[in-house]
Amino acid sequence: MKSDKALKEIKEKAEKIERPLRFMELCGTHSQTIAEHGIKSLMPKNIKLVSGPGCPVCVTDQSDIDVVVGLALKGIPVAVYGDTMQVPGNLMSLEEAKRNGADVQIVYDITEAVEMKKEKPNLVFFGLGFETTTGMTAWAIQQGLIVYSAHKIFPPAMAALLANKNIKVDGFINPGHVSSIIGTEVYEKFKIPQVVAGFEGEDVLLAINMLLDQILKGEKKVENAYPRLVRKEGNPKARKLIADVFEIGNAKWRGLGEIKKSGLEIRKKYQKQDAEFVYKDLIKKIKQGIKPKPNACKCGLVLQGLIESSDCPLFGKACTPDTPYGACMVSVEGGCNIEYRYGKIEK
Repeated sequence: MKSDKALKEIKEKAEKIERPLRFMELCGTHSQTIAEHGIKSLMPKNIKLVSGPGCPVCVTDQSDIDVVVGLALKGIPVAVYGDTMQVPGNLMSLEEAKRNGADVQIVYDITEAVEMKKEKPNLVFFGLGFETTTGMTAWAIQQGLIVYSAHKIFPPAMAALLANKNIKVDGFINPGHVSSIIGTEVYEKFKIPQVVAGFEGEDVLLAINMLLDQILKGEKKVENAYPRLVRKEGNPKARKLIADVFEIGNAKWRGLGEIKKSGLEIRKKYQKQDAEFVYKDLIKKIKQGIKPKPNACKCGLVLQGLIESSDCPLFGKACTPDTPYGACMVSVEGGCNIEYRYGKIEK
């Protein structure tokens, strides 16, 4: 079997390297695959796999949640993807806002929100995620949908991780879905071993194997182990669509703080579809009224690979998928949620 062969090669190469190695996967789906197949437990003792900020819901800043909750509580209908509903804000989550009478609708496809707008002209869609989902939001904005954008660009987060001297990473497993849009060339500026990987267990093992090859050869480059979907140039048509609707700005990331030129803001020519323009006075009041509350949740440290989910004092106790204290426990791609479901904690 391919997996058996890959594991044998990984073990042999790890023994040659000897020193401890930390590989960070940068996609929540990769984290899910690694947990589902028990890949961490199959690694040699000197290889540690850690999850990075690859879950789009998890890295959405608290302030963005608060703004959308605030809009909903003021009577503005809101449409969101389902895994956003339980993310706790300083006041409450969108799910709690809905229970309090707010018009918050779950959509599974952006076209549902566009269709919903026909009956609710002032509907606001909460746009979040990386380049993978941004193109769909851009299309919806062109159709006239009002959007509050919390969309983010992924490479600047990689730069922020590498700039943090407390974060020790020997190689990245780069996201396949994001890379299908942005391509692989954009990663070349990061002088660290990187492999773009697919999402099957064998894909992840192949990526780890290729990272070890680079380390043995003293190389620091980008390799594409997902050519069936990812091209060097990415998807030019999708990038053109995104560039037409969005422009680059600064953005706040949960756990990473503000990262310059990592966010996507709606261009002025589409300002009538920009919730921050349409509801600027209301949003200003909402932001002024935000009162951060203390929270023992360590989601931000988990997102940076600085601690394990189980190191958080809330994990598996006060914080579970049914009662999440932080975004990492809400989404099925969140590190804490994955660890809770696949780890050894007693349910």
